[in-house]
Amino acid sequence: MDGTFKDNDYSRIVDADRAHVWHHLIQHKGFETGEPRIIIEGKDMKVWDQHGKEHIDAVSGGVWTVNVGYGRESIADAVRDQLVKMNFFGGTVGSIPGALFAEKLISKMPGMSRVYYANSGSEANEKGFKIVRQIAHKRYGGKKHKILYRDRDYHGSTLATMSAGGQDERNAQYGPFAPGFIRVPHCMEYRKHEQAGAPDEGYGVWAANQIEEVILREGADTVGALCLEPVTAGGGVITPPEGYWERVQEICKKYDILLHIDEVVCGVGRTGTWFGYQNYDIKPDIVTMAKGVASGYAAISCCVTTEEVFGMFKDDSSDPLNYFRDISTFGGCTAGPAAAIENMRIVEDEGLLQNTLNMGEHMMNNLHVLMEKHAVIGDVRGKGLFIGAELVSDRGTKDPLNEKIVGAVVADCMAQGVIIGATNRSIPGKNNTLCFSPALIATADDIDHITDAVDQALTRVMN
Repeated sequence: MDGTFKDNDYSRIVDADRAHVWHHLIQHKGFETGEPRIIIEGKDMKVWDQHGKEHIDAVSGGVWTVNVGYGRESIADAVRDQLVKMNFFGGTVGSIPGALFAEKLISKMPGMSRVYYANSGSEANEKGFKIVRQIAHKRYGGKKHKILYRDRDYHGSTLATMSAGGQDERNAQYGPFAPGFIRVPHCMEYRKHEQAGAPDEGYGVWAANQIEEVILREGADTVGALCLEPVTAGGGVITPPEGYWERVQEICKKYDILLHIDEVVCGVGRTGTWFGYQNYDIKPDIVTMAKGVASGYAAISCCVTTEEVFGMFKDDSSDPLNYFRDISTFGGCTAGPAAAIENMRIVEDEGLLQNTLNMGEHMMNNLHVLMEKHAVIGDVRGKGLFIGAELVSDRGTKDPLNEKIVGAVVADCMAQGVIIGATNRSIPGKNNTLCFSPALIATADDIDHITDAVDQALTRVMN
């Protein structure tokens, strides 16, 4: 896996891809005359395309997933060995890796107790929503069914999770959506000037109080859950302001509202803790996760609950409806938990949580240096190796940089052999944040390589 290929003629692969594969998140018109990019191999933080060109991957597989890097033979071996022994059985029964990973996972999540397996972040979030809805019917006559979600947050691409989607361009042309999902304002301090009444001091508490206002408007007896990302991902890498999470927790307790934390991106080390919510002393009722759970080596997601939530589904065994009547077919695959066990061992044994904190600080420092050099960088924010740099046309007004120019910066980095991301079809007129999520194995040299590419790209594009 060094970019030297035994068979380097991939024309047949390119032709088959161009003729038959429907790619994610991309307009295909250009493939009529040009080639789709095919990633052939990967090792550590590097990937090679069909032309043998080497790239350093600063977005962990493009969508914040490959936390422990490419080419991990021990994970592949664990998956292979498990598949030969027992590959699948529906989730009404257990499996050895399913039991062992659940035990290990819960040991990292004090206060949580039960793990429900599925195969994608969208699906895990839907399981959480269904849990809330079933509790509403079991305990509250169906009334306490509303689920609050936050502006700019993203919870998945199914119709139910898009109903809880705070990114209007993601949702465009896919409605109508499911009823009972209510939006609350974002907590993005950099853009508080766009929110009527936002104070200069104490913004975090104020932003949380806007959630309480929505609850009171809707009626607290109708609201069953609040679903939030600990750090907003695709909506602009938004870190919560001081005081925000403490007040959110108070509000949920006050109105008997379940707190559902979406860790699909932040989970399993991305922010330098096992889970993003653990940075803020939050005590959730439901936690969902996917991407980094197995670093993309197998499909797996989890919906994790407290014992109190789980207990609501077994309190009356005489009622034929009194259990979680849900199934995820591929939640019964053993490859996912087998890969996840080895993935978690790597994070522990290689000290990747501490490395994430160290390299995250290094990357933030580098980007702040670039901010002094390039006036187009309006804000740098993040947690661990989960970082965003918002580009603006004017620092004073904070007007977003035109997304075509942002795209040109990303493209210039790609031409240099560095893959970075940017907010993509998220917020109308505000797809202007560069996104970075390098693997947790990143070194200082890797980080310098990435930020040097951004420096060169901004110099060329903005001149």
